[in-house]
Amino acid sequence: MTSVYLAGPDVFLPDAFEIGRRKIDLCMRHGLSGLFPLDNAIDAAAEDASLRIFRGNETMMIAADAIIANLTPFRGPGADAGTVYELGYMAGRGKLCLGYSNDPSSYADRVRQFTEVVLRDGRLVDAAGLTVEDFGLGDNLMMMHALDLHGCALLTPRQPPADIWRDLSAFETCVRMAAERLAAMRPQASR
Repeated sequence: MTSVYLAGPDVFLPDAFEIGRRKIDLCMRHGLSGLFPLDNAIDAAAEDASLRIFRGNETMMIAADAIIANLTPFRGPGADAGTVYELGYMAGRGKLCLGYSNDPSSYADRVRQFTEVVLRDGRLVDAAGLTVEDFGLGDNLMMMHALDLHGCALLTPRQPPADIWRDLSAFETCVRMAAERLAAMRPQASR
């Protein structure tokens, strides 16, 4: 069965296992096998737990045919750093990349929620005088174009759902798109 790595900060939610099960079930409904990072049986108390988690997730990504990345902003104006790494890793391996965010606002607008942003010398800068990327994109241009070039544009709802962490509407759209794209990429059986 075609497999999809399910990246995102969902693993940090208090009901992470339930969210993972829901995502895996949605994948199965569309003929895909969802690989959720918490499915790695790792002893979190082990001395080298972080390295084991990394290696387990990397093994899943290598085995996967695609990634669906939850790029909903996490603990700041941008996507979760681990998820961003995973998206880049999969793009670098030439895998199908899809992503969604349940926050439809632009990156620059979200930065404004965390710090003062002003126009200086024709560019946006934050309170520290650092340039704020302002291309009207949902997040950093490297992630957005990795999606564009290795799959499809970031999926976002028109309005944020009531519960941005548990509403899986955009995720399911990505699953449906992944199933269609992966099916089209499979070699056709000779007749």
